[in-house]
Amino acid sequence: MRIDIITTHPKMFSGAFEHSILKRAQDKKIVKIEIHDLRDFSNKKSKSIDDYQYGGGAGMVMNIEPIDKCIGKLKKERDYDEIIYFAPDGENLSQKTCNIMSSLKNIILLCGHYKGVDQRVRDHLITREISIGDYVLTGGEIPAMVLCDSIIRLIPGVISDETSALFDSFQDNIISHPVYTRPEDYKGVKVPKILLSGHKKRIEEWRMEQSIKNTKEKRPNLFNNNQ
Repeated sequence: MRIDIITTHPKMFSGAFEHSILKRAQDKKIVKIEIHDLRDFSNKKSKSIDDYQYGGGAGMVMNIEPIDKCIGKLKKERDYDEIIYFAPDGENLSQKTCNIMSSLKNIILLCGHYKGVDQRVRDHLITREISIGDYVLTGGEIPAMVLCDSIIRLIPGVISDETSALFDSFQDNIISHPVYTRPEDYKGVKVPKILLSGHKKRIEEWRMEQSIKNTKEKRPNLFNNNQ
């Protein structure tokens, strides 16, 4: 998979992609992540990429021209499955979406800033709009990191135990069961006996019961979606 990220703040990504699973995925050449500074595509001497909005109002708007130039350059080099813009009114990012997107070959992520992008960008250059929640962030950089992490970890070969990702919370619309490790007894709080029994079938049944119980109690909206 190749991920091209268009941003006005490229340095924000230096730490996020240089550690843990995301770094290993790149080291294994399973994923290639390229960061593009949108200011490099500005025709203005100041390298600004925003302007006042027509009709007045607070907040600057990102110009269409540098965005079009950057996306156009990338599209001349290869075909893209999706060109994604992060917006509060986009579709909510879900595990199902992550599962589907993890099988794509090439994607572009456009990180907005200020009041957003010129509507013509959304109407004519973007193929999909995604939100990571019902709240407002300073820009699209953090959502881009979230999306990258959530899809890259699902790509075969990225995680050593590939079955681990298949049993994460939100797979099949249920959240994960409780997990325990050593010590068996900590200050009188013990690991459930079933997990020490060695009876694989009963353990799996217990885990499923706990997952359903947790989903009903903590995320009933997910449980209702399964009905």
